[in-house]
Amino acid sequence: MSHKPIHLIRAIFHDPVSGNIHWREIESLLHHLGASFEPAGGARFHVKLNGFDEFLHHPHQSNVYGKQEIKHLREFLARAGVTPSIVENDH
Repeated sequence: MSHKPIHLIRAIFHDPVSGNIHWREIESLLHHLGASFEPAGGARFHVKLNGFDEFLHHPHQSNVYGKQEIKHLREFLARAGVTPSIVENDH
């Protein structure tokens, strides 16, 4: 895996939670990890990754994901087996 996705995964799992991660970076990361996206109405997307399903929301007012959304994304990635330590060990 290239360095950019690893840095983004670290940022997603970093404490305190970042409030400065752009939706396009998240979308690109998920595609890179092999996730599938299906529109689910409005700004919602049904995302499948490693056999796990989640609904993610595109930010409405800006393209920056908020802290609560990052926490939600972090939980989804962890359930799907994507964590900084696992990704770094695969590198």
